[in-house]
Amino acid sequence: MSKLKKLLAYVRRGFHVPRMHWNDIFTDLFERCTKAYRAGEFDYEKDFSAKELEFLGSIGYKPREFFDFVEDYVDEGVPSATTALLVAAVRRDYFLVQQGGVASVNVVTRDDLPGFGEEFQGIAYLPRILVKARAKLRGELDPDLMFSCGGDRNFLSKHGDTPAEDFLRHVWASGDDDAKVAEWIKAQ
Repeated sequence: MSKLKKLLAYVRRGFHVPRMHWNDIFTDLFERCTKAYRAGEFDYEKDFSAKELEFLGSIGYKPREFFDFVEDYVDEGVPSATTALLVAAVRRDYFLVQQGGVASVNVVTRDDLPGFGEEFQGIAYLPRILVKARAKLRGELDPDLMFSCGGDRNFLSKHGDTPAEDFLRHVWASGDDDAKVAEWIKAQ
């Protein structure tokens, strides 16, 4: 039964209509975009409605970063819709708590990223994913960059099969202390 039919059934029976929370809206939007992408119809630059763009902005998300999760999910099967939601939850929390709901105007580009082989405390790729994770938290990733791309997923898989959202939360909790993240990664 569709959500609309369920809501109408609630109303007819005299029940209070449950309000959709941000996570439900995110999940519905992810599902809509996934279907559209599979049908070859989705263009992230023009296929979001004004209401959807407003929603994305309210959680600190940009259309392209949302689309990247949809695209990878459809094309590669990962990250899952659940992972996309959990990563968005960390970003949303950071946006509301640390940034007070105000988007950053800074942009981290490919030129700002450490190289793929750079190491910190003997851990290759850690410097790169740290810069990307912090930029993801602040909403500063260039549209051509994705946190939780194939390289990030490979790194996290090799280091304790760490979920991307857990990595983001640890980076947030570590502040600017890369050594704390390295210790945590080594313990995985």
